[in-house]
Amino acid sequence: MGRTRFTQTGATQPLSSLPASALRAVLREGYSRAQLKQDVVAGFLVGVIALPLAMALAIAVGVPPQAGLYTAIIAGFVTPLLGGSRLQVVGPTAAFIVVLAPLYARYGLGGLLVSGLLSGVLLIALGLLRQGKLIEFIPFPVTTGFTAGIATVIAFLQVKDLFGLELASSPEHFAERLTAMWQARGTANGHELMIGLVTLVVLLIPRIPQRHLARLPALFTRVPAPLLALPLGALVAFALSRFVPGFHVDTIGTRFHTVIDGLTIDGIPRTLPSFTLPWNAPGPDGQPLGLSLEIVRRLLPSAFTIAMLAAIESLLSAVVADGMARTRHDPDSELIALGVGNLLTPFFGGIPATGAMARTASNFKFGGRSPLSAMTHAVTVLLAIVILAPVLQYLPMASLAALLLLVAWNMSEAEHFLHTLKVAPRSDVAVLLTCFFLTVLFDMVIAVTAGVLLASVLFIRRMATTTEGRMTKDLEALPGPLPEGVVVYDLVGPLFFGAAERAMGAIRAIDSTVRVLVFNMEQVLTIDVTGLVALEGVLEEMEHHGIKVMLVGVPRASRALFDRAGLVAVDGKLAFCDDLEAAWKLLGARLHQYERKQKGPVRVHVLNRHKLAIRRPRHMG
Repeated sequence: MGRTRFTQTGATQPLSSLPASALRAVLREGYSRAQLKQDVVAGFLVGVIALPLAMALAIAVGVPPQAGLYTAIIAGFVTPLLGGSRLQVVGPTAAFIVVLAPLYARYGLGGLLVSGLLSGVLLIALGLLRQGKLIEFIPFPVTTGFTAGIATVIAFLQVKDLFGLELASSPEHFAERLTAMWQARGTANGHELMIGLVTLVVLLIPRIPQRHLARLPALFTRVPAPLLALPLGALVAFALSRFVPGFHVDTIGTRFHTVIDGLTIDGIPRTLPSFTLPWNAPGPDGQPLGLSLEIVRRLLPSAFTIAMLAAIESLLSAVVADGMARTRHDPDSELIALGVGNLLTPFFGGIPATGAMARTASNFKFGGRSPLSAMTHAVTVLLAIVILAPVLQYLPMASLAALLLLVAWNMSEAEHFLHTLKVAPRSDVAVLLTCFFLTVLFDMVIAVTAGVLLASVLFIRRMATTTEGRMTKDLEALPGPLPEGVVVYDLVGPLFFGAAERAMGAIRAIDSTVRVLVFNMEQVLTIDVTGLVALEGVLEEMEHHGIKVMLVGVPRASRALFDRAGLVAVDGKLAFCDDLEAAWKLLGARLHQYERKQKGPVRVHVLNRHKLAIRRPRHMG
């Protein structure tokens, strides 16, 4: 089946065109039974891969594993149904761990769910306001820096379960968490580490060079690594616990318990997601959180962080999917759909969701070409809960930690990170490292805010260096030398607040013989109000010295700014001309005309696109 592009919506399209834009585009093009079969198979395989990931990510946040599964079901079905990307697979992701884990520790499950709900509202608002292109304004060093920082935090957080550490407390921040793990080093469990390493070795099989893979059984090359590694880890742990005295490792069943109708269930309950009000979930004190303006005010900053991270990661994932499938997603539709997904998920006990880049890439690899494959992935996770819930309780926590360790490594893109450090300009390296360390030591909000501000300041500085002004009395573009007392000041680059003073600096050195100053602005891209004020200051200074000014080639977009500022042609003070050639012809014609009528030296008094007034000096009578 051929790959077909569909046009990204513009800001002029009606809002009614946004919901389900990708699905409607697929159906308009014609959807065959063969493609449906291919999408169902791809969605099933992605769902099988997503199953352990959803549980592991929820556990890393601190909530029961079923919360991650419910997220993959609700948001994973609603978002592709209503979204603007054909391939996007939505669910819990590793990037959220560093945001949601401290939020859960501070406000409990209720605070986490309400924050997710509020983030859904913010995402819908972003989509309705047509802010889907916001990803274009996030500099690459910022996204690379905070992504690598998040991966670093996630990797270190897995040390606890990988080594079976028993922490006296679970601090929110990274440095304190490392200190707590170091203090608990004496509680390390070799059994946990062994199961984790066994799982990690199997997970790394696909990274073995291709020439060595041929020697392995076909099972290890055709089945996704997590589907082999996690069951193998569970089987090894179960067998050793039966035949080796004293052998014990934590599993989902021993770590998590759910009470339903007075009955305690180990691990994951074999029930479908049920509707509940998010604010009725327990807060930090174990009591229902409640809903009030004060609660919303306290949770809104966290909700904003979740929304921004969800938007950035989801739109990045959609861009990657476009590159693979040669399609174009609708960013506004995708944000609205993601907002609806995050708005609904908390009512079923799910955590925030966003586009999952690895699962989206797997969707394309397995043959998925429409939103139906991502929707099938959600149905697969739902069926797995109903069918496999009693078995999932035997998955070791160390195996899930090993899986997240690999996820963190893939997320960090360490080789690309180091390459960027090596080849990028020093200013970009400074932004990248700033975002990285702020993410690790503080949080992503501070990192992104500081990174964007620093990148903006450095960009302004870089652009300011491209703006320059130089004085000249001879231009190759003109057919002859300039008249005596006339000089041209060339301005090149944007005349904005970062460059205005620098660009005007050379004018201060103008000599006393100059009578006419021609500002050549043909290479000025834009002028802001700071540039305008600087220009007005120069014009006042020139008027004070009796020097007439001619503005040539003022950008058309800036003429309205000049008009509003009252900067118009005035006889004896200021003149405008469209280009240097027109100014030369006008100046030459007027000088020649005057020289035929008068005797003695002359000087240019006023240049104007309509007339050129030339006067005799006073000493000539």
